[in-house]
Amino acid sequence: MNQLLQSWRFWALLSAGFAALTAILAKVGVTGVNSDVATFVRTVVILCLTAAILVASGQAQGLAGIPGRSAWFLVLSGLATGASWLCYFRALALGDAARVAPIDKLSVVLVAILGTTLLGETLSLSNWIGVALIAAGAVLVAYQG
Repeated sequence: MNQLLQSWRFWALLSAGFAALTAILAKVGVTGVNSDVATFVRTVVILCLTAAILVASGQAQGLAGIPGRSAWFLVLSGLATGASWLCYFRALALGDAARVAPIDKLSVVLVAILGTTLLGETLSLSNWIGVALIAAGAVLVAYQG
Protein backbone atom coordinates (compact mmCIF):
# COMPACT_ATOMS: atom_id res chain seq x y z
CA MET A 1 0.00 0.00 0.00
CA ASN A 2 2.84 2.41 0.86
CA GLN A 3 4.37 1.77 -2.57
CA LEU A 4 1.06 2.68 -4.20
CA LEU A 5 0.87 5.93 -2.21
CA GLN A 6 4.38 6.82 -3.41
CA SER A 7 3.52 6.25 -7.08
CA TRP A 8 3.06 9.31 -9.28
CA ARG A 9 0.87 7.20 -11.58
CA PHE A 10 -1.58 6.47 -8.74
CA TRP A 11 -1.94 10.16 -7.90
CA ALA A 12 -2.16 11.15 -11.57
CA LEU A 13 -5.00 8.66 -12.12
CA LEU A 14 -6.80 9.99 -9.04
CA SER A 15 -6.29 13.50 -10.38
CA ALA A 16 -7.85 12.49 -13.70
CA GLY A 17 -10.81 10.93 -11.93
CA PHE A 18 -11.39 13.99 -9.79
CA ALA A 19 -10.94 16.26 -12.82
CA ALA A 20 -13.66 14.30 -14.62
CA LEU A 21 -15.95 14.69 -11.62
CA THR A 22 -15.07 18.38 -11.53
CA ALA A 23 -16.30 18.87 -15.08
CA ILE A 24 -19.59 17.08 -14.51
CA LEU A 25 -20.31 18.60 -11.09
CA ALA A 26 -19.28 22.08 -12.26
CA LYS A 27 -21.48 21.84 -15.36
CA VAL A 28 -24.49 21.09 -13.16
CA GLY A 29 -23.44 23.66 -10.55
CA VAL A 30 -22.89 26.52 -12.98
CA THR A 31 -26.44 26.21 -14.33
CA GLY A 32 -28.26 29.42 -13.46
CA VAL A 33 -25.19 30.86 -11.72
CA ASN A 34 -22.71 33.42 -13.03
CA SER A 35 -19.57 31.50 -13.97
CA ASP A 36 -17.28 33.88 -12.05
CA VAL A 37 -19.41 33.45 -8.90
CA ALA A 38 -19.28 29.67 -9.37
CA THR A 39 -15.49 29.83 -9.68
CA PHE A 40 -15.29 31.85 -6.47
CA VAL A 41 -17.37 29.30 -4.54
CA ARG A 42 -15.19 26.47 -5.85
CA THR A 43 -12.04 28.37 -4.88
CA VAL A 44 -13.26 29.02 -1.32
CA VAL A 45 -14.03 25.32 -0.92
CA ILE A 46 -10.56 24.38 -2.16
CA LEU A 47 -8.94 26.93 0.16
CA CYS A 48 -10.84 25.57 3.19
CA LEU A 49 -10.10 21.95 2.27
CA THR A 50 -6.38 22.46 1.78
CA ALA A 51 -6.12 24.60 4.94
CA ALA A 52 -7.82 21.82 6.92
CA ILE A 53 -5.40 19.25 5.47
CA LEU A 54 -2.38 21.39 6.38
CA VAL A 55 -3.60 21.95 9.92
CA ALA A 56 -4.69 18.33 10.49
CA SER A 57 -1.41 16.93 9.16
CA GLY A 58 0.80 19.42 10.98
CA GLN A 59 2.19 20.89 7.77
CA ALA A 60 0.96 24.46 8.29
CA GLN A 61 4.31 25.56 9.75
CA GLY A 62 5.83 24.84 6.33
CA LEU A 63 4.22 28.01 4.98
CA ALA A 64 6.78 30.18 6.77
CA GLY A 65 9.68 28.27 5.21
CA ILE A 66 8.83 28.80 1.56
CA PRO A 67 11.84 30.35 -0.20
CA GLY A 68 11.25 33.67 -1.99
CA ARG A 69 11.79 32.28 -5.49
CA SER A 70 9.40 29.41 -4.83
CA ALA A 71 6.81 31.80 -3.37
CA TRP A 72 7.03 33.99 -6.47
CA PHE A 73 6.48 31.05 -8.83
CA LEU A 74 3.67 29.66 -6.65
CA VAL A 75 1.92 33.05 -6.79
CA LEU A 76 2.30 33.10 -10.57
CA SER A 77 1.00 29.53 -10.72
CA GLY A 78 -1.97 30.55 -8.58
CA LEU A 79 -2.74 33.43 -10.94
CA ALA A 80 -2.55 31.07 -13.91
CA THR A 81 -4.78 28.57 -12.11
CA GLY A 82 -7.33 31.27 -11.31
CA ALA A 83 -7.37 32.44 -14.91
CA SER A 84 -7.72 28.84 -16.09
CA TRP A 85 -10.63 28.17 -13.73
CA LEU A 86 -12.43 31.39 -14.71
CA CYS A 87 -12.10 30.47 -18.38
CA TYR A 88 -13.07 26.83 -17.73
CA PHE A 89 -16.24 27.74 -15.85
CA ARG A 90 -17.18 30.27 -18.54
CA ALA A 91 -16.67 27.57 -21.18
CA LEU A 92 -18.79 25.10 -19.16
CA ALA A 93 -21.54 27.70 -18.83
CA LEU A 94 -21.57 28.09 -22.61
CA GLY A 95 -20.81 24.58 -23.87
CA ASP A 96 -21.19 20.86 -23.27
CA ALA A 97 -18.95 19.36 -20.60
CA ALA A 98 -18.09 16.50 -22.99
CA ARG A 99 -16.66 19.04 -25.45
CA VAL A 100 -15.20 21.59 -23.05
CA ALA A 101 -13.13 19.13 -21.00
CA PRO A 102 -11.17 17.66 -23.95
CA ILE A 103 -10.24 21.14 -25.20
CA ASP A 104 -9.16 22.02 -21.66
CA LYS A 105 -6.97 18.91 -21.70
CA LEU A 106 -5.01 20.39 -24.59
CA SER A 107 -3.03 21.68 -21.62
CA VAL A 108 -1.36 18.24 -21.75
CA VAL A 109 -0.03 19.09 -25.20
CA LEU A 110 1.08 22.55 -24.09
CA VAL A 111 2.83 21.13 -21.01
CA ALA A 112 4.74 18.69 -23.22
CA ILE A 113 5.89 21.52 -25.46
CA LEU A 114 6.71 23.92 -22.61
CA GLY A 115 8.29 21.18 -20.48
CA THR A 116 10.71 20.29 -23.25
CA THR A 117 11.48 23.83 -24.38
CA LEU A 118 11.59 25.65 -21.04
CA LEU A 119 12.46 22.95 -18.51
CA GLY A 120 14.76 20.79 -20.63
CA GLU A 121 12.63 17.67 -20.19
CA THR A 122 12.88 15.00 -22.87
CA LEU A 123 10.20 12.94 -24.55
CA SER A 124 10.73 9.95 -26.80
CA LEU A 125 9.24 9.57 -30.25
CA SER A 126 6.47 7.38 -28.83
CA ASN A 127 5.77 10.08 -26.20
CA TRP A 128 5.42 12.71 -28.95
CA ILE A 129 3.10 10.41 -30.89
CA GLY A 130 0.97 10.17 -27.74
CA VAL A 131 0.96 13.96 -27.41
CA ALA A 132 -0.13 14.28 -31.05
CA LEU A 133 -2.90 11.73 -30.48
CA ILE A 134 -4.12 13.67 -27.45
CA ALA A 135 -4.26 16.81 -29.56
CA ALA A 136 -6.07 15.03 -32.39
CA GLY A 137 -8.48 13.38 -29.95
CA ALA A 138 -9.34 16.67 -28.28
CA VAL A 139 -10.05 18.28 -31.63
CA LEU A 140 -12.18 15.34 -32.78
CA VAL A 141 -14.24 15.26 -29.56
CA ALA A 142 -14.81 19.00 -29.69
CA TYR A 143 -15.78 18.95 -33.38
CA GLN A 144 -19.51 19.29 -33.84
CA GLY A 145 -19.70 17.89 -37.37
